[in-house]
Amino acid sequence: MSRNGSVLRHIDWLTVCMFLAIALFGWINIYGASYTYEQTGIFDFSNRAGKQFIWLLGGLTLGGVIMLLDHKMYDMLAYLFYAIMILLLLITPLLAHNVKGSYSWINLGPIAFQPAEFAKCLTALAVAKYMSHYGYRLRTWRDLLIPLALIGIPMFIIMVLQQETGSALVFLSFLLPFYRQGMSGLVLLAGVLAVAVFIVVIKFSILPVAIFLVVLFAILIWRTWRINRIYRWALVVMFMVYMAFSAMCNFAFTKVLQPHQRTRIEVLLGMKNDPTGAGYNVNQARIAIGSGRFFGKGYLQGTQTKLRFVPEQDTDFIFCTVGEEWGFFGSTLLLLLYTAFILRLIYIAERQRDTFSQIYCYSVASIFLFHLTINIGMVLGLLPVIGIPLPFFSYGGSSMWGFCLLLFIALRLDAARVEKWH
Repeated sequence: MSRNGSVLRHIDWLTVCMFLAIALFGWINIYGASYTYEQTGIFDFSNRAGKQFIWLLGGLTLGGVIMLLDHKMYDMLAYLFYAIMILLLLITPLLAHNVKGSYSWINLGPIAFQPAEFAKCLTALAVAKYMSHYGYRLRTWRDLLIPLALIGIPMFIIMVLQQETGSALVFLSFLLPFYRQGMSGLVLLAGVLAVAVFIVVIKFSILPVAIFLVVLFAILIWRTWRINRIYRWALVVMFMVYMAFSAMCNFAFTKVLQPHQRTRIEVLLGMKNDPTGAGYNVNQARIAIGSGRFFGKGYLQGTQTKLRFVPEQDTDFIFCTVGEEWGFFGSTLLLLLYTAFILRLIYIAERQRDTFSQIYCYSVASIFLFHLTINIGMVLGLLPVIGIPLPFFSYGGSSMWGFCLLLFIALRLDAARVEKWH
């Protein structure tokens, strides 16, 4: 009994309070997004708000169980959890039905769940386990091979076998914990430049190659007599890498991406105008958010929301309801709350005394940051629509429990940090 009481004393209650504030605000907005004038109360379990309340209670129960378990279990059994997760991900396409082109949902009677939502947490445990073993240092690219494999395997299964691009891309968020553990910032810079080159190549086709050739030629003419042999070879290698990556971008865009994914990117980059097709969701989202102005139309008063102009308005596009009914003021408060929540997770990660807990907590903070950035960017039309939920806010039992699993394991490890020193 004293041990359980110790856990309760040492839990980071500020983080729990911020989680509850986000989840409860999300719950009432799910009711607002799905509300009709004939609908019953918010606790009616036949509608989505009532079901979300059950998911939230279930998430809190899951969190309570996690806090009562021995913290050493997460380190000791990390690889076992990971192996079970990989097996489940491989089985999922065999059991799942086609849901909007994806095979990622398993039906268990009246309940459907998405294993990919839990894969993020178990992958974070496995990566933290490997990178925390004695003598491991992130010095060269060879030190990244195993961690990248641990991340790449579930990412490949989810993207290729389950055809769920959004959930797969979340695994890119693990680059931030790698950076904190000593990975060169040049890797992150290379990633940003790769995205920029991809956009330029897709939108302007051969133009970037021509620009690069002109710039390279000018440099060689201007400074030929000053450039030594090493720099000449470096320029040649850089040019070859650039050409190879440009060719890969074109191949990936035309041959790898699905037609609807290509259309979404083309609409985002202004290459195609499709207001009634691929661009419909984003256009309606902008209208809904803009119509809220500064203070919003009022709770349950959003006309765009009530008339169902925005598809998926209680899941991936739930932020539209906030923008329309609570306005710029309410939207800003929500984003500030999320920012405080993520900064708190980073603070928790930084104060850990063992490497396993630190890497895991940084992974959790990175995953939440990735979800927040992509979801809000998607709704505002700044990023392609790829179907990523807003943490603790969007409707869904799998996402709620997956995020609760991520969060409460981090809180349990943080509580253990205090227990060890008392």
